[in-house]
Amino acid sequence: MDLILWRHAEAELLREGGSDLTRCLTRKGERQALRMAEWLNHRLAASTRVLVSPALRARGTAAALGREVRIVDSIAPDASVDALLRASRWPHATEPVLLVGHQPTLGQLAALLLTGEAKPWAIKKGAVWWLRSRTRDGHSEVVLQAVQAPDFL
Repeated sequence: MDLILWRHAEAELLREGGSDLTRCLTRKGERQALRMAEWLNHRLAASTRVLVSPALRARGTAAALGREVRIVDSIAPDASVDALLRASRWPHATEPVLLVGHQPTLGQLAALLLTGEAKPWAIKKGAVWWLRSRTRDGHSEVVLQAVQAPDFL
């Protein structure tokens, strides 16, 4: 199973009295999302399930893909690592899954899958971490396929 973690692109700062869920992408964030979406669309299988946080900045990031997405309340900014694992059906899903979400949970999830411990790893805004679960010689393993930041595209 492929699990692709995509942190939302750069968003506006939270305004006093505003809601974290209504923060939109900045112009830079829109450019980041478009660059990363182009990169992803050259690599993602047509069957990839795209699961997106309900936050506007995550929805705006995912919209750049031009694909069908599913808004999943359980992967909102305050989501737990377990919630992301359940939503993605890791490692048992039959299709690749792209999660568009937030820090610190995405970094903790990447750390958990690669080291066995949910450490506070940072994923840059707009960046992708592509993980693969596979079985080799009867043992399950997680392989880091790619890490890509939008500033390097």
